Amino acid sequence: MKKSIKLIVFCAILQLFSLSTFAQNKAKQIEQLLAKYNEYGQFNGSALVAENGKVIFKKGFGSANFEWNIPNQTDTKFRLGSITKQFTALLIVKLAEEGKLKLDVPITTYLPDYPKANGDKITIHNLLTHTSGIPNFTASPNFLKDKSRNPVTPEEFVKTFSSLPLEFTPGEKFNYSNSGYFLLGYIIEKITGKSYEQNLQETIFTPLKMVNTGYDHSDLITKNRAAGYEKNGNNISNASYIDMSVPYAAGSLYSTVEDLYLWDQALYTTKLLSEKSIESLYKPYIKAWDGFYGYGWSTREVANGDKGKLKLIEHGGGINGFNTNISRIPADKDLVVLLNNTGGTILGEITDGIRAILYNQPFNQPKKSLALDLLDVYTNKGVAAGTETYKKLKNDPTYAIKEGDMNRVGYQLLQSGKKKEAIEVFKINVEAFPKSGNTYDSLGEAYLADGDKNLAIVNYTKSVELDPTNEGGKKVLEELSKK
Repeated sequence: MKKSIKLIVFCAILQLFSLSTFAQNKAKQIEQLLAKYNEYGQFNGSALVAENGKVIFKKGFGSANFEWNIPNQTDTKFRLGSITKQFTALLIVKLAEEGKLKLDVPITTYLPDYPKANGDKITIHNLLTHTSGIPNFTASPNFLKDKSRNPVTPEEFVKTFSSLPLEFTPGEKFNYSNSGYFLLGYIIEKITGKSYEQNLQETIFTPLKMVNTGYDHSDLITKNRAAGYEKNGNNISNASYIDMSVPYAAGSLYSTVEDLYLWDQALYTTKLLSEKSIESLYKPYIKAWDGFYGYGWSTREVANGDKGKLKLIEHGGGINGFNTNISRIPADKDLVVLLNNTGGTILGEITDGIRAILYNQPFNQPKKSLALDLLDVYTNKGVAAGTETYKKLKNDPTYAIKEGDMNRVGYQLLQSGKKKEAIEVFKINVEAFPKSGNTYDSLGEAYLADGDKNLAIVNYTKSVELDPTNEGGKKVLEELSKK
């Protein structure tokens, strides 16, 4: 072999070795990061990370079943919650590609029994982009108690919200609505003559060999299915029951991190849809949160140090006992999947940390959540002791005030009848996150529950000022003004 050829081969081997070493280093950092979040009670589940289309890390953390001490693994099946929506959206776009439906026509075209007063104004596109104005059924105050436990057919459940007044003119604004995606599943069934579940299996899961993904049924024996739990401070309890016919096309699926990698990879191909149709899933149709909403996916840009910006395509999910997140960076075929089975947690923060590792950027190290310790004190010892603990720990560098955790703890206190304690927790959150409309909204709700109408109005007003999309806050203010 000539020296020049030998040199080229040597350089190629050296480059491959370097890339492998970099990947191993990143994998080690990711494992350390997730282990620390697990230690602090902020991640209990399975994770998978891919870089340039190749899996560099996958592992389970904590327990799939605490009662039997069964560990989470990479083939553990988790309920996905709203990650389901991206699968529903693909089925709809597939039908449009095949000429079986149009996205810009009224939904009454396919659902002739839907009340025309509303249905004639709403298009399939409106349902896909959460711009229909249909009230979100999970936002109903008594949803968990009244509607979530009993099996229901799509036709029956649609009737529970189809005649409700629209919250705004369709297409006017974004307001996240599980009702819209429930309707999409019903439309899929009407057009195809097959169940939503059968459509998923035939169109997506079987072609992609996603053998560990499906529509969840509580009564079926499902191998390697994680149990769902909720955290109350530092205590864990079994999640409340929900019949999976209720979330339906808005949140009924289960999957594994490994199967969601297959899903991610397929979206770079034309196995399921044409390139043009795939692109239509991610278009920035409407401003939403800190970015835009497409069809079943949200998109946003984040800073990447001095290297410009990264475009993210992602979606989270939450359902009784489970919290999930999938985040993709198409430019580099990077993927982060986090599936958690101890209720709401800070998967966004964890994803940010993993992404920083992938791009060799600095990031904040995990810290204990002050909210978890505060819940125990406020619950057991009252307002004075809780506030004293807060003053003592707020400057402790091992703790952090995390908005989502504080909000959850506040509501746990509120729901257990500890209104004064809830107010104190929400006040801490407002102080820590003064630009968040959600913190003021929660504080307003606590004041209202405690009978202080004036302070409720003050905080709801501030919330709507900071977040003009807060339709719930506007509605409360409107009702309070009448009293």
